[in-house]
Amino acid sequence: MVKMTQDSISEDEVDVLYREMIDSFIDRANELSDQNSLENVGMALLFAASRFNAFVVSQHAENIDDYEKDIVKARDFFRSQYEEMLNENLEDYKKVYAKYHQFTRPQ
Repeated sequence: MVKMTQDSISEDEVDVLYREMIDSFIDRANELSDQNSLENVGMALLFAASRFNAFVVSQHAENIDDYEKDIVKARDFFRSQYEEMLNENLEDYKKVYAKYHQFTRPQ
């Protein structure tokens, strides 16, 4: 598989790939939810994202000193991104709550 960078594809293609990655994570979370509690799956996703993003931040640093300088900026960035995404998704779900809640609520 060829690694695509944002420089080699259009913004629309990046958006499509981004959505496909999101859908693949959601699909896997749904599969895991068949055998695990929703709360545990959600926390596992959150932990996995934090662990991977710590790795991403480390890859942008030339050395440990640069990494340590980037930590505060990274925390602020990821915290604000998560809050924005969570708020957007909570509002979106509110619009379809009645439609899906009856099918997804445990019996």
